[in-house]
Amino acid sequence: MYTVEEFDKQKTKVLKYILYKKRSEQDIRKKFANDIDENMLEDIIEYLKEANYINDKEFIERTINNYMSLKNMSIKEIQYKLQEKGISKDDIEDYVYENREELEQYEIKSAENILYKKSMSMEQEDIKQYLIKKGYKIENINKAMES
Repeated sequence: MYTVEEFDKQKTKVLKYILYKKRSEQDIRKKFANDIDENMLEDIIEYLKEANYINDKEFIERTINNYMSLKNMSIKEIQYKLQEKGISKDDIEDYVYENREELEQYEIKSAENILYKKSMSMEQEDIKQYLIKKGYKIENINKAMES
């Protein structure tokens, strides 16, 4: 067992880590696995989830919004990045399904940006293959090529 003082001290350390930058539950587990007793870490995570400091669904939304404003990525690439962060595949798929229209528009715009950037140095067909490899949907590539 551990004392309330120990719990508060470690909880504060985890909280500072989360407040600096939003993190997924898995990020927190990885970071503190060797520093904090396993049972205490579980209790801290549960406490912070109840207090809504750890919320993987909000993490998905915030992360996707960041990607959409800063990067050109396919929906598939975004999904892989979130899975690397330890987010459940079901939660990711639910979010993508609920926001599919906005994400489809983003993917088309993203493909258009890549087409524009690469059109100076690559043939259309090569760019199309590049986008397919990056996980872009064929229909979104075609829409981007038409505009």
